[in-house]
Amino acid sequence: MSKCEQCIVRQFNSLKHLSKDELVRMSACKTSKIIKKGEPLFVEGEHINGVFCIKDGICKVSKMSENGKNQIVNLVHRGDLIGERSLISDEVSNLNAVALNDLEICFIPKTEIIKDLEKNPNFTMDVLKTMANSLKNADNLIVDMAQKTVKQRLAEALLNLEEKFGTTNEGALDIQLSREDIANIIGTATESAIRLLSNLKKKEIIVFKGKDIKIINHNELEKISHGF
Repeated sequence: MSKCEQCIVRQFNSLKHLSKDELVRMSACKTSKIIKKGEPLFVEGEHINGVFCIKDGICKVSKMSENGKNQIVNLVHRGDLIGERSLISDEVSNLNAVALNDLEICFIPKTEIIKDLEKNPNFTMDVLKTMANSLKNADNLIVDMAQKTVKQRLAEALLNLEEKFGTTNEGALDIQLSREDIANIIGTATESAIRLLSNLKKKEIIVFKGKDIKIINHNELEKISHGF
């Protein structure tokens, strides 16, 4: 098990503000494990009581509606933290987190994180900024669902995925999503997502390489995302 003070992943999140002594103490109490593809990291209604640090892999965070539809609200990857909300609230999780591929994660108990929040203002501020950014993204998602067409949301989602995850050597999005996952990101039926993707392919805006998607006309995709 790697030590927190030697882990390069912490440089991508709020843990970078902790001192060496704080990291050594945290390393002594954390637990590490592998979450296999398709398995849950946590489920709605569960007490998380700590923070997960994604050391490797991608996790989809979603909310199940009353009618059984799954809305993906975030995709977290290497370097991200999940569960910060449990640090300031005793409420159960209102979200599900499922491994999109094999995940390597570390879990840090709430009792240990609280000590650092109380003593390290730089760490506290960074955690609060991360939570504020999550709220901003949630606000944007609500507005997009209410005001943008499914076609616009798909174009925007593809551009955002490329910006967040980058591309492979072949130029495809460096993340593999099922058509159902894409539908759950943009808030539509799987059949509609497949039809819209096929339409983008016909217009030579994207191409498929197996399960991979490659954007070949960014300008047109940008126009679609803005409603043109």
